[in-house]
Amino acid sequence: MTDALDSLGPQFDFADDLGGESGQKAKQDSSNAQDVQSNYIHIRTQQRNGRKSLTTLQGINPKINKKVILKECKKKFNCNGTIVDDPDLGQIIQLQGDQRKVVAQFLIDEKIAKKDVIKIHGS
Repeated sequence: MTDALDSLGPQFDFADDLGGESGQKAKQDSSNAQDVQSNYIHIRTQQRNGRKSLTTLQGINPKINKKVILKECKKKFNCNGTIVDDPDLGQIIQLQGDQRKVVAQFLIDEKIAKKDVIKIHGS
């Protein structure tokens, strides 16, 4: 249990933990945002009822551990969230509230993606 908590220190490793040498290779790849993310990441908001809304992240590289991203987003932005499996679009991260700008900045700061591959829909 403490190993899982130790990995969530200030230096996050968002690549899937593959163990052994391949885990180290994934760690080296995560240092360069261009290598980690090549397709666009789409950040959208969906209006629910009244003032409630959802923020969705779609298109994150399958090599990246989305559970760790979700956990850190929930902690950092004080919101709840989940990972939804879609047969066409893959795994989608949903966060409560309009978190588009802070999520985009989080992805850039943690070197998960560069600014030019992040598309924020709506305004």
